[in-house]
Amino acid sequence: MPASKKTAKRSLLVTSATLLSAALIAPVPAFAAPKPTPSATPSVTPPAKMSSVGGERLGLAGTQVNLSDGVPVIPKDISARSWIVSDAESGDVLASHNAHWRLPPASTLKMLFADTVLPKFPRTLKHKVAPADLADVGAGSSMVGIKEKETYTVHDLWLGVFLRSGNDAVHVLSHMNGGVAATVKEMNEHAEELQALDTNVVSPDGYDEKGQVSSAYDLTLFARSGLQKKDFREYCSTVSAKFPGETKKNKQGKPVRGSFEIQNTNRLLAGDSDISVYQGIAGVKNGNTTNAGATFTGVAERGGKVLLVTVMNPEKAEHNEVYKETAQLLDWGFRAAGKVQPVGELVAPKGATESAEPAGSGDESGEAGGGSGDGSATGGSSASPVANASTASEADGRGMGVALGIAGGVLVLLAGAAFLVNRRWPLPELVRRRQR
Repeated sequence: MPASKKTAKRSLLVTSATLLSAALIAPVPAFAAPKPTPSATPSVTPPAKMSSVGGERLGLAGTQVNLSDGVPVIPKDISARSWIVSDAESGDVLASHNAHWRLPPASTLKMLFADTVLPKFPRTLKHKVAPADLADVGAGSSMVGIKEKETYTVHDLWLGVFLRSGNDAVHVLSHMNGGVAATVKEMNEHAEELQALDTNVVSPDGYDEKGQVSSAYDLTLFARSGLQKKDFREYCSTVSAKFPGETKKNKQGKPVRGSFEIQNTNRLLAGDSDISVYQGIAGVKNGNTTNAGATFTGVAERGGKVLLVTVMNPEKAEHNEVYKETAQLLDWGFRAAGKVQPVGELVAPKGATESAEPAGSGDESGEAGGGSGDGSATGGSSASPVANASTASEADGRGMGVALGIAGGVLVLLAGAAFLVNRRWPLPELVRRRQR
């Protein structure tokens, strides 16, 4: 393959396949092995044969990396059962460890939920919560605090999904989308379109269910696809926000509805007592359940490079271990970028094709409901290359909020299924300046 074509292929950024019609879906490539039936619990060791989507080496057990002169060694104390380090823009997989091991994903599966459902409803749409909306939320679920008979905007609900990993918010949105079963069906179909063939969705929120599995490779595909949506980038990079509370009567007997602050549980974004904010971090999603352990996918930018790292179930029991191992792998990736030869690639969706249109020729695709519709900073293109985080709307609260202006070109859905390639990721300027 000529170098120019190979480069163009690797620079193709995946986009939301929910906008594609069934007629655009091509047959599964020959290298994609059929899905095995998911087991109730993950195996202790990776299977001898795993999927080879993205390259033969990605289907091998153990660590895969091309070490040569000038390439730093992988950190020795990484204990995760599975992980992957990739270039978010080119799609190159720089290194991996059991990349296609099918494991419980926990709330990182919410990335697929968002990538599937987020474009369907405008953020200003209001919904009054009915008892049925919350009836099937699993016991012990993480919650943002949604109350029955209260009204929330779609924007509120997505803040609950991304910041607090609220299963209650996921189920309300699922019922707005035709129900949990219909949403699960759509998520599985979208996963197949993205060629995330290790994934089997049973519950839209990532709650532990028999047979619910994904892989470090697939979770990275979900993140890469979701990050092409302006709203997705906004929500996953927001540190804190105000969330509507319960309506109560004040001393005068009048109904009053206050709000409370919610903070992102992504510790590389918000920090914690034993871990600092990672320089350049801009999302994406964390998770933790009894069956899955801790899982996390993060995206960060340094020196013009944008990396995606997914870590699943570290064996070490230290506090915030999944974030510490992610930070180590990101550090390695930034040192190795441009030196290490890839061991595989992140594949594009089955229906995606490249566009020869110049960057900046249209509006960005994937914004919720086709546009925010509220005149906020996220509703249209930014006049400056990177918006200032301090200009976030009041509804977003503090943090990154809408600090997600466009750097370089934009992504657009063209006629049919042709997609404009964005070679520069629009990550928040504020995040880039934050020191570890």
